[in-house]
Formats: sequence, C-alpha cells, structure tokens
Amino acid sequence: MELDDEVDLKKVAGDCRFTEGPAADAEGNLFFSDSPNNRIMVLRPEGTAEVWKQPCGRANGMNFDGEGRLVTCCAQGDGGAREVQRYEPDGSVTVLASHFDGKRLNSPNDLCFDPEGRIYFTDPRYGDRSDVEQDKMAVYRIEVDGSLSRVIDDVETPNGILMAPDGKTIYLVDNNPEEGGGRTLLAYGYDGETETWLRKAELYDFAPGRGGDGMVLDVEGNIYLTAGVGDLGGVYVFSAQGQHLSFLPTPETPTNCTFGGADLMTLYITASTSVYAVECELPGCLAFPCES
Repeated sequence: MELDDEVDLKKVAGDCRFTEGPAADAEGNLFFSDSPNNRIMVLRPEGTAEVWKQPCGRANGMNFDGEGRLVTCCAQGDGGAREVQRYEPDGSVTVLASHFDGKRLNSPNDLCFDPEGRIYFTDPRYGDRSDVEQDKMAVYRIEVDGSLSRVIDDVETPNGILMAPDGKTIYLVDNNPEEGGGRTLLAYGYDGETETWLRKAELYDFAPGRGGDGMVLDVEGNIYLTAGVGDLGGVYVFSAQGQHLSFLPTPETPTNCTFGGADLMTLYITASTSVYAVECELPGCLAFPCES
C-alpha cells in the first residue's frame, strides 16, 4: 500500500475543537467525535456535516460493532462519562463498562472487536489524574455476557488498539507523552494454554517524537497509524510485521483514521479541528460494514 504527499488529500469537515473516533456506517455516513464540545458529528455522503448527538459523555474513540451499532469510548473531563457506551437501534444508550473491581475507569480511549464480538478497549489517563481510581492504565475486554476483565497491563499509556481478523494478534499503541515515556507500536499474541495476551514484538518506536494514536487495518493486514506532529505528523503505514511502507503527511496533527465510502476505499483522517479524506488502493478491514 502506497501513501505519500502526492496523493489528493481533501478536507471534508472542519470547525471543531478536537476531532477523533471516525467510524463509517453501511450508508456512507462518517461519524466522528468532537470531545471538548461533547458531541458526535456525522458527515453525510453528500458532504454536509451536522451534530448527531450532544451531549455524548465526551465520546472519543468509536467503532461500529458487527451488528451495526455505534460503540463509543467516553473520556474524562467536564461532562465525561468515563464509560464505554453503545447506541441501540431504538436510540437508547447502553452502558457496557464503567467500573472495574468497583472503581471507576480512568478514561476509555479506543476500542476494537474480536471475531466473537467481544470488545477490547484501552483505558489511559491523559492530563489531570487527581480523580484516578484504577491502579493501572490497561486494556480491558467486555465479554459477551457483559462481564469485564483486564487483559493487558504491561504498557505505560495504552491508546490505539486493533484486532487482527483471525483474533490472534492485537496491535496496541503505547503513547506516554512524558519525558522518556514509551511511544511504541506493539504486537500481542494470544496464548491458548494460559489464555492470556503476551507481548510478541515492538514493531516501531516513535520516540522522541509524538507517539501513535488511532489506527485501522486494510484487507491485506497493513496498519494505518496516525502519529507525529508538524512535518512528521500524518498517517504511517506498516505491514503486519512492522515494516514501514509509506507515510502521508497531514496539515494538522492527526488523531485517528478509518475506512469508509461505498467500497471502503476512502481513508478518513481526523486531525485537530478537521477531517480529511484520501482515496486508497486497498479497501479497509472493519467489523462493520464489511468489504464484500
């Protein structure tokens, strides 16, 4: 997969404070969060953007599950729910996770799904930590029965997360902005004997620059990861083995990306106050909608 600064990157939405969580539905709508404004926006196929939900618990990372329901990670801060929520077809909201071991979550950030439909989400805390109750920044799994388990806790500040289609590999961003903090793209493999996720490899290290954020896969298993700032800010494309394939710079600091459009070949990138789009050579690999 080749992305470079010669491709036609277009700004498709703006006038936000901090865009995140792009998620495309089967009708060609692109949903994205504007967390400081406590709202979820939707970009319609004809190109108009409008408020879809406000307030929204300060939604951050978002994705559609296999049944086409929008699942959101809600952050901390003014109006922040510190929960994982799901929007049902009737418009109601189901709280999927808010506490672990009787203590409030830190600030759910990003999520993905495994082949069984279970939800994996990261729970870091950036900024003020005065009300943190958890003893770790970790990755959690919401089981099909609704129970919550902590599955990865050996990273400093877990952020973006992806699941390989076969459910055997997790790609996880460790992005600690503090001096000397971890800023790596990691791969974890599932150990069937111990039923645990074990670190397999460090695929890339962004230090000392800004680390990675949100990411998405294409159908060949390549990883599209938003990272960096300034001239180094953009979408980094890696193979499943961690080979750096290409780089697409963005005009603003990138935060997340996903595929959308009728053929899932449009890469949407949230970046600071705006959303950008670029046509790609390969379609995306999403839980929903799926590339036919």
